[in-house]
Amino acid sequence: MVFQYNFPTTIRFGVGAINELPAYLQQKGLQKPLIVTDPTVATLPFFKAIVDDLEKKNISVAVFSDIHKNPVKSDVYKGCEQWDDTGRDSIIGIGGGAAIDVARAIALRVNHREDLFKYDDLVGGDVYVTNDVPPFITVPTTSGTGSEVGRSAIIADDVTHQKKILFSPKLMASIVFADPMLTMELPPFITAATGMDALTHNMEAFLAKNPHPLCDGIALEGMSLIKDAIVEATNQPTIESRSKMLMASMMGAIAFQKGLGVVHSLAHPLSSLLDTHHGLANAVNIPYGMQFNIEGFEDKFRRIARTLELKEETGEAVVQYLFDLNSKIGIPHRLKDIGVQPEHLDTLADLAYADFAHPNNPKPVSRDHFRALYETAL
Repeated sequence: MVFQYNFPTTIRFGVGAINELPAYLQQKGLQKPLIVTDPTVATLPFFKAIVDDLEKKNISVAVFSDIHKNPVKSDVYKGCEQWDDTGRDSIIGIGGGAAIDVARAIALRVNHREDLFKYDDLVGGDVYVTNDVPPFITVPTTSGTGSEVGRSAIIADDVTHQKKILFSPKLMASIVFADPMLTMELPPFITAATGMDALTHNMEAFLAKNPHPLCDGIALEGMSLIKDAIVEATNQPTIESRSKMLMASMMGAIAFQKGLGVVHSLAHPLSSLLDTHHGLANAVNIPYGMQFNIEGFEDKFRRIARTLELKEETGEAVVQYLFDLNSKIGIPHRLKDIGVQPEHLDTLADLAYADFAHPNNPKPVSRDHFRALYETAL
């Protein structure tokens, strides 16, 4: 069955949800969507089936897939040029976080043509998002970032690699078609990395210092779903395990409106400097970041341990669980195993300290802390 949730975006969730896309477009009078996806998804059979289904309904499709796995500003500009050149009327983001972030940023740029980073939320740029955006629809194919239900896009500068946040409630999708069948073709590594990204979102959101009881409850339930499903979804996927991961991913994205923390600030520089997959960067760093956060927040970690059904309800047990979980799904424990070298550490520490995520960490993180955490994880 396909269920509907509104939180606040309308979410059509369940096997077969994607089949509703053509009728939705027709109902809204939309005939010329720009589909934004990544180069890999654009070659997959399910994507071609989606395009074929739309074209059979006399819907004219243009596909933009020339994006980096860690999106940069020039990706957005190229996509907007295709919007202009082909006279589109709506945007559909299909894929993981990278594709949906670029799709959302293109949706912003359509009617906001000043420098993209003028709208950077970190410098108050959200106040300049004053015009409407075109109809925007999201279709997730991974269970990681949860970008499909978000209201922001993370885009890096092509030259400095610094990540910027484009944010506005206007950037929320008008509808999400979340079909777990679209995640069934994900290979084990991507399933593992994106799944750990979702776990990081839920765990960091729960620990983030800003008070938000609603997000806390969502984050705990998201952790519980991932605990039940991630190993099976990675190693022997079923519709049930993939469905739980897809739901937990969206829950993490809803919860982290409360904030993120030290783990994301450790992970972001790996993506921008070394082009590391974002989920993998989070997965390797999360045990070390959680170890850093235990002291002073033992009660929070007790609740996490209880949610994960650990024998010992301690922060140390949570950290060991994370190491063990990484082993079960093929994630390495050390940064050196994903290409980090000792000579990278100082630059990584500088970038991590400049990152936007750690100010919401439950305790302050200095540049020296980041340097030490990288060295421990190396």
